Amino acid sequence: MGISNDKTTIPAPPSDDDDLPNPFAAQLGLPLSDLELRETAYEVLVASCRSTGANPLTYISQSQRSSPATDRSLSMPSPRRSPPKSATPKKSTTEKSSSNTLGLRKSAAVKKGRDLSGQDAGKAKRPVTVPDLVRVQMGISEHADSRIRRGLLRIAVAQVGKRIETMVLPLELLQQFKHTDFPNQLDFEAWQKRKLKILEAGLLLHPHLPLDKNDTAPQRLKKLISGALEKPIETGKQSEKMKGLRTTVMSLACRSFDGSVSETCHWADGVPLNLCLYQMFLEACFDADEKTSVVEEVDEVLDLVKKTWVVLGINQMLHNLCFSWVLFHRYISTGQVETNLLFAANSLLVEVEKDAKATMNAACSSILSSTLNLILGWTEKSLLSYHDTFYSDNIDVMPIFVSLAVLAAKILEKDISSGKEVDVARDRVDMYIRSSVHSAFSQAMEMIKSSKKSSKNQRNPLPVLSILAQYIIEVALNEKEIFSPILKRWHPLAAGAAVAVLHACYGNELKRFVKIAGIGELSPNVVLVLYAADKLERVLVQIAVEDSVESEDGGKAVIQEMTPFESEGVMDSLVKTWIGTRVDRLRELVGRNLQEEDWDPEAYKERYAPSAGDVLRMMDETVEAFFLLPMTRHRALLPDLMGGLDQCLQQYIMEAKSGCGSRNTFIPVMPALTRCKTGSKLPVAFKRKENSYAAQGRKPQLGTTDGENSLGLPQQCVRINTMQHIRVELEVLVKRIINRLNSKSSSPEDISQGIGKKFELSIAACVEGLQQLCEATAYKVIFHDLSRVLWDGLYVGEVALSRIEPFLEELEQHLEIILATAHDRVRTRLIIEVMKASFEGFLFVLLAGGPSRAFTRQDSDTLEEDFMFLMDLFWFNGDGLPSELIIKASTTVKGVIPLFRIPTESLIDQFRRITQDTYGLSAKSKLPLPPTSGKWDPTDPNTLLRVLCHRNDDMASNFLKKTYNLPKEVIQVQVPELKLPYDSMLG
Repeated sequence: MGISNDKTTIPAPPSDDDDLPNPFAAQLGLPLSDLELRETAYEVLVASCRSTGANPLTYISQSQRSSPATDRSLSMPSPRRSPPKSATPKKSTTEKSSSNTLGLRKSAAVKKGRDLSGQDAGKAKRPVTVPDLVRVQMGISEHADSRIRRGLLRIAVAQVGKRIETMVLPLELLQQFKHTDFPNQLDFEAWQKRKLKILEAGLLLHPHLPLDKNDTAPQRLKKLISGALEKPIETGKQSEKMKGLRTTVMSLACRSFDGSVSETCHWADGVPLNLCLYQMFLEACFDADEKTSVVEEVDEVLDLVKKTWVVLGINQMLHNLCFSWVLFHRYISTGQVETNLLFAANSLLVEVEKDAKATMNAACSSILSSTLNLILGWTEKSLLSYHDTFYSDNIDVMPIFVSLAVLAAKILEKDISSGKEVDVARDRVDMYIRSSVHSAFSQAMEMIKSSKKSSKNQRNPLPVLSILAQYIIEVALNEKEIFSPILKRWHPLAAGAAVAVLHACYGNELKRFVKIAGIGELSPNVVLVLYAADKLERVLVQIAVEDSVESEDGGKAVIQEMTPFESEGVMDSLVKTWIGTRVDRLRELVGRNLQEEDWDPEAYKERYAPSAGDVLRMMDETVEAFFLLPMTRHRALLPDLMGGLDQCLQQYIMEAKSGCGSRNTFIPVMPALTRCKTGSKLPVAFKRKENSYAAQGRKPQLGTTDGENSLGLPQQCVRINTMQHIRVELEVLVKRIINRLNSKSSSPEDISQGIGKKFELSIAACVEGLQQLCEATAYKVIFHDLSRVLWDGLYVGEVALSRIEPFLEELEQHLEIILATAHDRVRTRLIIEVMKASFEGFLFVLLAGGPSRAFTRQDSDTLEEDFMFLMDLFWFNGDGLPSELIIKASTTVKGVIPLFRIPTESLIDQFRRITQDTYGLSAKSKLPLPPTSGKWDPTDPNTLLRVLCHRNDDMASNFLKKTYNLPKEVIQVQVPELKLPYDSMLG
């Protein structure tokens, strides 16, 4: 059985582009179509050529243009289509064309008898120029071209000698045309909207210099553009809106780093707008009919395009980056048939690597990273499984794939000048080798297993591992002969790394086989497997040794990685009974792992506790080994095994959530009703315990504080993730057991219900644990971790000086930890609990915040605004929680906050009326003190009374003094200490 090189057995690379996003347009942030970008780019090109040309600007009418004797010009260089070789001056060796240097294939000459306009060659027509070619390639109509030139002529007449980089082209063109210059009003409005969108993109969204927060010009421009998009702006010179637009635009475009007014206008040189426009030029270099070929005049086109660099802020590095992306994407989108495109992209990336060593601004770095990540991601999809991608017919393209991936990875390294290039290349290629070889091994294993099943009726079939060993030998030899010679350019031990992976993969399968073989006598199948394994090991070691002859260590590292199979030691590992031993071992593992578990979110990339992974893995291995035992009573003995596993897992779950507290653990005791006074100091009785964070005067460090390692927020998230992981894995394990039982039984029957109940203790413990941990974590974050900025800081003293921003900043940090740590399936649930707890904490501050908080009616707007900020934190511009969930959770707070706006007299009347209605009192009866229910409501007497207690005016004080004998001024307040059992847990 050999590795086939036939195209039918090893698929080619995917033929579509998998919807690769454009790295430039993806960051544009404004809906500009390709047509709008092309038209804008063409305007820049025409204006740039006019500004740098030697001839005066002239305009030829449409009727004159149709004359064969008229040659229109806009001071563009006008080389005609390539003349015969004999008439073409030779270039020097230092002036090699871009297409020749990059190895691009040029398209055939223009079809015989046709020119660019589609007219017959026999008819009289003007000569075809490179600017004409660019216009046609970019899809610009002659009518639009004529209008652009007419507008530029008008600008030139009004501003003689002014260079293109000293004007804002869209602004100047806006003032040159009216609706009468267009076929209809709709075309005019679309044209004007495009100009405004370009101004918005270049001056507001992607400015050359960062906008000053104190500058009002951006807001003015945004308002002007918004109004103009709704109603076309009057573009006449006397138009007030146009004057305002010009003033605002020029103030933004002429900013400089030193604060002075720059002569150069910056309106299209911000990244990525400039690259989006520049990409339109580079796309025009490709022939419309032969999409994989550049036009014959590509070098003249590129020379023409470079005139726009001064306006677009393009340099050689950005040109190379943009062109490499265009070439790379063109290769993908055209069916991956023209490898010259990849080679050209690779050549340009080499230049980008050189230039990337220079310091770049953040915008350029971001574009560079996003572009390279797309290239790296796409190439690595093929390289991580190169056995499935490359075969004898396309192996020649594999080196360029590797080169592109390695180049992109090098440039993405933060310090590419530190001499790590070789290491980067080797590490990347090593990853490709190990990934693809591992995948090839898994496919071989699955193929042999499938073949084994189809041939199970044969007499004395060979064991799976015996067949697999022979197949792996052929895989290794194929790797050595075909792939390793290519990969050795970047990895000196390519073949050695490949056979090391094959050895490890087969070794893992052999270990599993040894466990099965150890339950009884050594069978003929065991002998066959051990013989095949020994032969395989000798072949793999020999390849590794030959591959490492020239290495510094002689291949010791690779050989050491290949742990010997030690097949002969199988006889010493025989075990006759093991079910009880396995369960006892699992129980010991649970206890030991929980003692050593620190719930570190960095331990595993899966973000659940490694101890849980070990326990579940051991359970899975135990069940797997159980069904491989050579016996017939699997179903009868299965309840004993599953019952033991269930108890062990339940023990793990109960101990994992113990000590984490609950919702009530962290809710403080409601302070007694009292009057408050502005500026009163926080009484001693209201302070936190000495060992709490607030008393220590320092911010809690999540998960790193002494004694709190296992109870920090990241650790709590890991506990929650672990509960979710256990639930999922239990479902998988149950299905696997059912399939195993059905495969073992000669008459399969429905046993899923009975099996599902066997893990009912663990499943119930998981459900309860998830709810408890989510609530406890949320209330711990709000009432313990953030107590310093919420309970001890929010609205203490003067409301305007103690607003919610500090609390939001720290809460956002906690939410970021949850987003980074909590599993996708439980993340939303946990954030909802945090939202509920934060809303409850906000009400606690307003209604039970103690004597240090006093509110006036004017503060109600502040309270409402702060709560909207709190809600917005969870909505996060639509990327957070669903708005309906936030609205539902905020109902109570939104009902209570308006009470702070009600006049004191009306509030007292409302309190008196509701209290009398609640207790059935007459108007003359003394009002009783309503008890605290803890459920705030605008119609609850206690809620209204607490609003009055925090009302900072004499009327409220007199009412409370007269009705309940509450003092106006508080010296010592009867407020019990916050009940936070978590502090005592830490102690």
